[in-house]
Amino acid sequence: MTQKEYNKAVDEFSDNIFRFALKHLRNEMSAKDIVQETFTKVWIKHEEVSYEKVKSYLFTTAYHAIVDWAKKEKRSGDIEQTEERGATQSMNFEVQEVLTEALEKLPEIQKSVVLLRDYEGYNYAEIAKITQLSESQVKVYIFRARKTLKEYIKRLDLVV
Repeated sequence: MTQKEYNKAVDEFSDNIFRFALKHLRNEMSAKDIVQETFTKVWIKHEEVSYEKVKSYLFTTAYHAIVDWAKKEKRSGDIEQTEERGATQSMNFEVQEVLTEALEKLPEIQKSVVLLRDYEGYNYAEIAKITQLSESQVKVYIFRARKTLKEYIKRLDLVV
């Protein structure tokens, strides 16, 4: 990949990678760090990466950086705990807030595959390559995640 192609990739994909990282980390500074780290790693290997495959390479690199970050934070005990919403709070939830809250309840791998599929628009084969899972594993994780999200939203409907 040439320097011009690298710069084009930065312009084209940095916002998508930031959103992907932010959905996982829920911390803007950490998400920016992930974007920076991702593009740094791609630059280091820019001669080995073809421009046609840069999107997949970027998301794979970002995914692994997020996993590493999460492991490091769990070891250090610095992960911010999400607050549970009490019954006394207003029941006027925004759809996006409900989905974000529901996504946070999913296991990390299910959250990743759902975000890649439904937010970023990757197909099953691309997600399998990024997460180093088989396509059938990706489909199972997406099915289970969607089922969990559906059940979570149903429970909220009963409360409202």
